Amino acid sequence: MKTISILVTALVLAGCATAPEIDPASLPTTPVAFKEGDGRWTRATPAEAQPRGQWWKAFNDPALDELIARADRGNTELQVAAARLAQAQASLKAANADRLPFLGLGAAAFRERGLPDLPAGSPPVTLTTVGATLGYEADLFGRLASAAKAAKLDAQSREGLVQSTRLAVQATVAQTYLALRAVDTERALVRGTVTTYLETLKLTERRFGAGDVAELDVTRARTEVAATESEALALDRRRAELEHALAVLVGEPASTFQLRESAWDTALPIVPAGVPGTVLARRPDVSAAQLSLMAAQQRVGVAKAAWFPSVTLTATGGQASTDISDLFKWSARAWTVGALLSMPIFDGGRRQAGIDNASAEMDIAVARYREQVLGAFRDVEDQLSALHLLAEQADAQARAVTAASRTTALSGTRYRNGLVSQLELLDAQRSELRNRRQALAVRSAQYQATVGLVRALGGGWDA
Repeated sequence: MKTISILVTALVLAGCATAPEIDPASLPTTPVAFKEGDGRWTRATPAEAQPRGQWWKAFNDPALDELIARADRGNTELQVAAARLAQAQASLKAANADRLPFLGLGAAAFRERGLPDLPAGSPPVTLTTVGATLGYEADLFGRLASAAKAAKLDAQSREGLVQSTRLAVQATVAQTYLALRAVDTERALVRGTVTTYLETLKLTERRFGAGDVAELDVTRARTEVAATESEALALDRRRAELEHALAVLVGEPASTFQLRESAWDTALPIVPAGVPGTVLARRPDVSAAQLSLMAAQQRVGVAKAAWFPSVTLTATGGQASTDISDLFKWSARAWTVGALLSMPIFDGGRRQAGIDNASAEMDIAVARYREQVLGAFRDVEDQLSALHLLAEQADAQARAVTAASRTTALSGTRYRNGLVSQLELLDAQRSELRNRRQALAVRSAQYQATVGLVRALGGGWDA
């Protein structure tokens, strides 16, 4: 009766071992709309562990499609994330196995003296046993169930992180590829300018030979040619670095990887931002942080359950004999059935320290989840504002390019007719090159921000 009374009391107190509630005030609120939004929006259902959609198809670039496919197969970060998911799934299997009965087979032989059923002074005998053992821990207070639930949440979190890693790799491949294409276009622009400067140099040399201009004009033209050739070589170096970065992203050696130069005709899609709640539902990193928080919450319950008794049921059955020839006779059978109750009394504060540690881990998980949510909203707002301002900047820069091109054309005509100095022509050519490169930089930034917006929204968007 006394033992039963202890168990009943423990069952009444078992509510103390449940996972604690999370204070809603510690979590960030979801805004009703994005500040930088333009009215285009979409809804999406939660899909933290689902593929992020083939969003890159909207750029309509076969080379980009191929690179992302190669990265999905060979990227090392994805391989590490997949291995960590396998670890989490193995931990879940182990946690679930703790809730199931244990069955084992065993055999033993002991050389003993002074057995209870032997006369005093008997010589040593050999005791041989063979049998099976069945054990089961009755999870009266939910310790094993909470541990299994925490392991399941960890595995789900890892699934989300795999998708988050895949999305990050895809976005990085796209941004690196688009940056390389922008460099290719800029290289062509700069090398075309070198050709223009060479033509100006030849014209200046002819006029110098005819005595129409001074040697200073020739040296100025040569300076522009050399300086622009240097800029072209710098762009060659930048392209090589981007090509090598792509090789690492797709999991191939940089020494054998090569991306042929081609025209930059990649489409620039318009991505609907969605409502803020969609971001929380679709971003795998936010979902993974939430699942990690829930797992930490369950582990607080596991730590609290350590204060309550554990009840283990055991049963053994088999054969035992002092003579191996009689081991398998019916008369040699033996069995035991038992229950073990373990009740903690004093441990020097070890269990309380475990609770404190689990509670601190949950506080860390709350803070990390909050940080992830706030960072998600910031990412979207950053890219939305960037796209809005870049569109206006592109319009202004296009007007600047048009004006600079007209200025160069007029200066060239006037220089050939001897109406202006060579310095004015070179200034006009430099201004046009500078404005064209700036326009190209704005265009490249628009592509980068578009990919960044897709990533900030958690993927899951198709053309």
